[in-house]
Amino acid sequence: METRQQERGHLRTGLLDAEPLRESEEDNMVSDVDLNNTVTEEEREEIQQELAKLEEEISTLRQVLSSKEKQHAELKQKLGITPLSELRNNFSRSWYDMQTSTAYKKTSETFNTAGQKTSAAFNNLGSAISRKFGDMRNSPSFKSFEEKVESTVSNIKTKVGGTGGSFEEVLSSAAHASTQDTPSNHLIDSPEETR
Repeated sequence: METRQQERGHLRTGLLDAEPLRESEEDNMVSDVDLNNTVTEEEREEIQQELAKLEEEISTLRQVLSSKEKQHAELKQKLGITPLSELRNNFSRSWYDMQTSTAYKKTSETFNTAGQKTSAAFNNLGSAISRKFGDMRNSPSFKSFEEKVESTVSNIKTKVGGTGGSFEEVLSSAAHASTQDTPSNHLIDSPEETR
């Protein structure tokens, strides 16, 4: 029974107490609290007077607060402080407080590091693609394709400048010339060159 009362003593006083309540202290606490709420008529009148006095003080304080709020608003208006400027100032102050917070700084550093790593990765990717294009351009098949395009372009320029034909005629003749522009046909003169 005594251990149970000691445990209840811990619960009543909280975990910060060094020692549990003793049985005699526990009984004193229970006697201080009036569970039946029996109040004499005199005590009731005193309590009601005190309550009325507090309500009157609260009403007075509300009136004083309202008066002070009006005076506050008037002074702000004279200074040219508008609700919008206050909002802007509050936002600026909050933004500054947030930027100076440890969490924001750590997050910002993390994003900066991630951005630098991403940038380095894209630079490496760009370099790799440039190298691949350079390798491809130096390949024999690309050189052959490039030579054919250059040959076709020079043929078109020659035909457009020399014959005065339509663009479609020049393109078809250039296409015809490029198909006959194989190593075995170089020995034989094409019909266009004899004209």
